[in-house]
Amino acid sequence: MRIITQFLSQHRSKQLAATCGLSLLAVGLSSCGKLYQRTQAWSDAFESTTAVLSGKAYGAPEIANRSAQRQNIELQDITLPIDVDTYFAAVAGGGAPSYNEIALEKNVLYFQRSLTALGHSPESANLFFASGSPTEETVRYLDDNGEQQFKAAEIPNLDGGATIENTYSWFKAVAAADQPCPSFFYFTGHGAYNPDNEESNSLILWDEQFVSVPEFTGLLAELPTEQPFVTMMAQCYSGSFANIIYEKGDPEQPVALHTRCGFFATVASRPSVGCTPAVNEADYKDYSSSFFAGLTGRDRIGNPVSSADYNQDEQVSYAEAHAFAKVDEATTDWPISTVEAWLQKQVNNSQTDDILSTPISELRQLARPEQQYVIDALTNILSFSPQRAYDENLSRYPWPDANTVEEAYYMRLKMELTNVGAEKIIRASKDAEQVATLDKILKCEAGTWQ
Repeated sequence: MRIITQFLSQHRSKQLAATCGLSLLAVGLSSCGKLYQRTQAWSDAFESTTAVLSGKAYGAPEIANRSAQRQNIELQDITLPIDVDTYFAAVAGGGAPSYNEIALEKNVLYFQRSLTALGHSPESANLFFASGSPTEETVRYLDDNGEQQFKAAEIPNLDGGATIENTYSWFKAVAAADQPCPSFFYFTGHGAYNPDNEESNSLILWDEQFVSVPEFTGLLAELPTEQPFVTMMAQCYSGSFANIIYEKGDPEQPVALHTRCGFFATVASRPSVGCTPAVNEADYKDYSSSFFAGLTGRDRIGNPVSSADYNQDEQVSYAEAHAFAKVDEATTDWPISTVEAWLQKQVNNSQTDDILSTPISELRQLARPEQQYVIDALTNILSFSPQRAYDENLSRYPWPDANTVEEAYYMRLKMELTNVGAEKIIRASKDAEQVATLDKILKCEAGTWQ
């Protein structure tokens, strides 16, 4: 994604300084909760951070070695629900109790409530969390005195642990189902950054089992070609998984024949927020909270939110929920979807500069309703003039400090405008294959639970 690569190359020194001071890169713990307590978890994570910055922890060789050990996975007996029109799954939790925060458990409960709000039974989803034990105290939280404690998970209808065996087995079950259905896969946990190739980051399952983008895409390859697959992932570095649209998860390969799309808390190069051991959900600010609030019309504590039905078709699509999150989520995340990642790869630096030199109001006229919402809201938040180009507005305001919410809003608007401009270029090219790919991914992202 040239727009992001270009930005990061210009601001790398600031970002790394902030990362060393505030973030825990190694296993996606950065910005994930109030980890300022002097606990062993902090000490271990800081050591991991130091190691990853020197290229010694959780890099490509380590990921490859862990993947190579999984030649013969013992498949589990996963029972899919019957009489459903979508197969739902949530895989959640940290790789170990030391970073299996209570927010991840509460995200699964919010996922269940979201299903109920849109007419689906919570029992219709397969749920896998941490170790899967109803008695083992694996969930990390802070008590009223701010002291670290551990408790057992309390998730109704839990199918088992977030293990490599259960994850593989769910995909195998969906692929072999007598009734082919669309599937929706929610991952809320931690991610590992691959310093050798951020196009191939990993998600972390229980017992610190890593699943890289190519490995995950290999699971999707077994699904029927006509069976749509949608994912929402909230882990650090999750934007790398936008590459599931390509054969073997490799952006150098052709786009796969399968219908796949996804929505991600942040881009491949950055940590995300939300994995906190704090108990009060009213204080949670993260991509999962905003995405499901947009999708259902209710926030995680039950309060109504403004409608995300931006095209007024009486239902909220995934793309509209994603747009809602870009504005609602007051965090340092840079949310991205599969079509957005694909579009940003289609334009070069010169084309991006031209887009950002076009008046915002002109680009807005080309945008879809959910994009118009994002452009209008962020332009207003930043006090930008819509009659001026993005770059012209920047000349009037200094670039904000790195790793701030204000910087995130700057980047979200920059990315949104680039997406709109890139789509215009693709459609104007009359390249039938490119236009067909664009429309295919857009159709997948326009899906809904309703």
